[in-house]
Amino acid sequence: MSSDVVIKVEHLSKRYSLGVIGTGTLSHDLNRWWAKVRGKPDPTLKIGAAGTGRLENGDDSEFVWALRDVTFEVKRGEVLGIIGANGAGKSTLLKILSRVTAPTMGEVKIKGRIASLLEVGTGFHPELTGRENIFLNGAILGMTKAEVAGKLDEIVDFSGCDRYIDTPVKRYSSGMYVRLAFAVAAHLEPEILIVDEVLAVGDAAFQKKCLGKMSDVAREGRTVLFVSHNMVSIKALCHTAVLLNQGGIQVESDAESVVHRYLQAMTQPSSANFEDRTDRKGNGSVRFSHIGLLDAAGTPVQAWISGQGGRIRLRYKNVSATGSERLHIAIGLNDEMGTRIALLNNEITGDELSVSGGGGGTIDVIVPRVRCMPGTYSLTLYSKVNGSEADWVTNAFSLYVQHGDFFGTGKPIPAGESQFLMEHSFTPAGSQCSD
Repeated sequence: MSSDVVIKVEHLSKRYSLGVIGTGTLSHDLNRWWAKVRGKPDPTLKIGAAGTGRLENGDDSEFVWALRDVTFEVKRGEVLGIIGANGAGKSTLLKILSRVTAPTMGEVKIKGRIASLLEVGTGFHPELTGRENIFLNGAILGMTKAEVAGKLDEIVDFSGCDRYIDTPVKRYSSGMYVRLAFAVAAHLEPEILIVDEVLAVGDAAFQKKCLGKMSDVAREGRTVLFVSHNMVSIKALCHTAVLLNQGGIQVESDAESVVHRYLQAMTQPSSANFEDRTDRKGNGSVRFSHIGLLDAAGTPVQAWISGQGGRIRLRYKNVSATGSERLHIAIGLNDEMGTRIALLNNEITGDELSVSGGGGGTIDVIVPRVRCMPGTYSLTLYSKVNGSEADWVTNAFSLYVQHGDFFGTGKPIPAGESQFLMEHSFTPAGSQCSD
């Protein structure tokens, strides 16, 4: 392992048996057996997707691979983001790195002292006060009492729990637990700081404070491993990232690229037909059946180009509407982070639509000039008939926007500098502004 590498993971795998006995710990075996007696789901199924395979000794067994052949390195001072869907293996990986559990196969080499914040209350004894738990955690990290005492005021001030510091932590709220636990983990000077999704428990102000502290920790030359479902935080804090999928590394690159790949994979496939979608709402009197992307001339395209015109073609089926009834259609446009950036709505534009008895119809939504930055967007479709909700399909379609010469200068706005394109010009004060 080279001098600047502090974590080296080689061919790491972790397998959990799905039988009643054989988890590796008596408590887990008893929990599994008791769940089976009560007719409850197997608690171990929460760690990932079940599979069937053959053990190395030749016995058939049902098991789940939480991690499978994971290899990567983390350098000193690097902030590594670890992302992936639920059950991808993120928490299992952190538990192995934190020595909470052992791998089934593979090897982990670590240089330096690790502080981990894996779940609410990690490393805290509920009967001890906040102050006593600070000293306990310091002792676990190998620090002397004097070293912890020198950091005590800073930890308490950061956590905001000074009023309750001499109260047993079993009386703390989950938010107070996390505030104090993060303050302890970040201020007791570990060489490596591991933080799981627990920061989501804190309020927005504290999350921002924690992200700032993790940036400071990295600038001091220490290493941070950060798991989060908040892609904005991953992009803002992390230099590099890995995308886990079904226990293996799917992508390892700079944080921006990995987040883009993850969000693209999480978006519904851009299949135009969605008649069979069951995750929809409404009374079903009118139902969307097809969506297509076209350019301004009505030619089908794979993507829009910023600065040019486009159309969204919707087909719907008239299931039970009779006569001529008022139709209201809305399309919500969300960015990769799930933020609503635009709403296309015929009631707002004043365009009257109606549905009559028959098989259905086709409607074009015309966009004279696409003002979106290049990227992937998700469309949500909504309709009402005579004021009653008829159909509502979230993430119905993936819309791709490509670079275009929006300003006619050949110079695009750099990525990350704007969420949308706004026509503008510059002129000396007092000059006549042109339309």
